[in-house]
Amino acid sequence: MTINVKAVGVEMTDALNQYTKEKFETLTKFFENIIQADVTIGKNSDHHAHGEVFYAHATLHVPSHSNIFIEKTEVDLYKAIDKVKDHLKVELEKLKGQMRAKDHEEIREQKAYQMDDEQ
Repeated sequence: MTINVKAVGVEMTDALNQYTKEKFETLTKFFENIIQADVTIGKNSDHHAHGEVFYAHATLHVPSHSNIFIEKTEVDLYKAIDKVKDHLKVELEKLKGQMRAKDHEEIREQKAYQMDDEQ
């Protein structure tokens, strides 16, 4: 999986880049076929009256399915990254469950077809 990390309004430090990549690499445990992850992290400038508000959003490119997009905001940038990763984990597990259900359906149809031939 290719992970592209971009920072907007904050400095991209090596520690921040490494932390983000490590978090998103763990998603391959839940879904192996992720092609690419585009992650943007930054600071919202329109929330200055409420203090600093950071955001993280990510787009996962998964073959033969629509892209998965998640965005979260938080007062701590690392928490925002964690929330996005956790939400993506849930979405990938849902997608995997849907794919398994579809595979089971196809197998049942094939078995039913084979049983009809035997009779």
